[in-house]
Formats: sequence, C-alpha cells, structure tokens
Amino acid sequence: MARPQHPTFDKHKSVAENRKARFEYHIEETFEAGIALTGTEVKSLRFGEGSIAEAYAEIKNGECWLVNSNVPEFSHGNRYNHTPKRPRKLLLHEREISRLQGSVERKGMTLVPLSVYFNGRGRAKVELALAKGKNAADKRHTIKERDWKREQGRILREHK
Repeated sequence: MARPQHPTFDKHKSVAENRKARFEYHIEETFEAGIALTGTEVKSLRFGEGSIAEAYAEIKNGECWLVNSNVPEFSHGNRYNHTPKRPRKLLLHEREISRLQGSVERKGMTLVPLSVYFNGRGRAKVELALAKGKNAADKRHTIKERDWKREQGRILREHK
C-alpha cells in the first residue's frame, strides 16, 4: 500500500530553505508553524534575507522555540532593530507540541526546520519536520540513489 502524501502548505514566497536537512535526516512528518517576529524581522524576511541552515527547534516549558536561525538586522532599522540570532517562538497548538515532545523524548527524534516562507495571507511560517538522523551508510545510499536517477534521466533523453 502506498504511503499517504502529506498535504503541501500554501507557500507563496519562500525566504529560506534548509537544503541539507533532507540529506542529513529521514523526514517522518512535517508541520506548519507560525513564528513570533518583531517588525524589523518581518521586513528583513520580506527582503529575502534569513538563514535556517544551522537551525533546530526545541521544546522548553511547553513552548516550541526556533534556535540558531539567522535573520540579519534590517538595513533601514533604527536603534530598535532586532538581535539577529535570538531564539524565536514557534506558534503551534498545545496538542501538537505535546505530540512533538513525546516523539523527541521517546523515539530520539529531532525537530528540524525545512523552510521559512510567507503564506497566502502574508504570514511568516516555518515548515517544521520531525526527523531521525541518518548514519553514514544511509547517506551513501541516498547519494547512490540520486546518481542513479540522474543517470536514468540522461539515458532516457539520449534514447528518445
């Protein structure tokens, strides 16, 4: 039986993407979470600046936080500009947070942000994944699969 497809989120403008996450982790489940941002952070993200390459999410005191994400200071910001690498609160339902916390504690999984984007209503969102780390053999297998798919594409193009 085929695995059910996750619903895709309504991404209108992608700001940052964690491209290494799909190589480093087995993605089990994805969630859409809002981010609590200040005004200058939103403006900076709208200009397409920001990075989540080294970011991860953690749960503290029943709240979910995005740690180590970088949103550079807004160029036209004044003295009330934000701190670039501050932890940002993720907005999730209590039930989702408790489910994520259970998976992280019991199964040894990790919360990894896959992308930051603006949805159709103009709200900043994070695509958060519940993931399990790959070992070296899994990574080699992923590389072999990717190379084989690329080779298949070449063969099919030459054959036509």
